[in-house]
Amino acid sequence: MRCLIVEDDPTLAAQLAQAMAEGGFVPDVFHDGRDAEFAGATEPYDVAVLDLGLPGLPGIEVLTRWRAQGVTMPVLILTARGDWSDKVAGFRAGADDYAVKPFRLDEVVLRAQTLVRRAAGHARVVLTAGPLAYDTQLGVITRDGVALKLTPFETRILGYLMHHPDRIVSRTELSEHLYDADSDRDFKSIEVVIGRLRRKIGDGLIETRRGEGYVLRRPA
Repeated sequence: MRCLIVEDDPTLAAQLAQAMAEGGFVPDVFHDGRDAEFAGATEPYDVAVLDLGLPGLPGIEVLTRWRAQGVTMPVLILTARGDWSDKVAGFRAGADDYAVKPFRLDEVVLRAQTLVRRAAGHARVVLTAGPLAYDTQLGVITRDGVALKLTPFETRILGYLMHHPDRIVSRTELSEHLYDADSDRDFKSIEVVIGRLRRKIGDGLIETRRGEGYVLRRPA
């Protein structure tokens, strides 16, 4: 899952990026509102963590422009202000949740994970597909109750498929949500990892649709 972090404090931004990465996200960090507005409008992020006090363009204006352009990714706003009117302004601009500084980093990660689940139509913390279960908070995927030995990249791929079961996910979509903006997106690596996942989870749960992508099936 890709996460857009917009925070002008370099230290806090780095802390957020590390916490989100440890929570299973691939973070991209911006410190300026104008750069963030462009990135959020042109890249397929799964969630954004947006500070309101930004140089270049205020966070509320960034969010307003995203929504005006049809950007639907869930947005968690960060603010050092305790005034309820600021939170109301954020929600009216299209925010999905908020955290008031100072906050715990793990709280932000949990809130972001919840927003991603809800955006994909899942209410529960643990996602299931046949014998598979994915604890989105712990980042652990099990088969019949036994934790699978997966690499971080394998977990990200299988986790994304479990957020979007029973629908075709193209290699392009996977690559857009698995790599940060500076990485080379390698389709061949995705194919290799899908092959390894098939051997680890079994039962033909991941289908290949030639020329279209992959489908994670939830057995009836």
